[in-house]
Amino acid sequence: MSQTIEFYRTGDAYGCFSNFSAHKVVIGATWPTVEHYFQAQKFLDDELRKKIMTEPSPMVAARMGRNRAWPLRPDWRRIKDAIMRDGVRAKVAQHHDVRETLLGTGEALIVEHTRNDSYWGDGGDGSGKNMLGRILMEVRAELARNAPL
Repeated sequence: MSQTIEFYRTGDAYGCFSNFSAHKVVIGATWPTVEHYFQAQKFLDDELRKKIMTEPSPMVAARMGRNRAWPLRPDWRRIKDAIMRDGVRAKVAQHHDVRETLLGTGEALIVEHTRNDSYWGDGGDGSGKNMLGRILMEVRAELARNAPL
């Protein structure tokens, strides 16, 4: 991989890769963004999930999902990558523009470049795990092989 593609803000080039991008996803219900879907899955309580789902702002939905006054599901650490993968796959499958943009990255390294997150992003200095970028590249490889999403 010679080229590196960085993304973070929705208005930037490749902003459609952000979980905050205005791409609804249908996964059991219609979620305004992947961020809404992901944050809501942290909880088993249907009322909490609905509160997150109906929040207009993905930023506020993210804050709600980080609220540790609410009981986090006990298996969250084990399943969070699979939940993110499901959200990304749904967005790519349901939005032609995102799918074409992702395929158009070829073999490039995809990096969520931010100091704000060293798990899903690169930590701003490359020291982070970049799990969202890794999942995007994994989904891109599935698309390239014509694997069902």
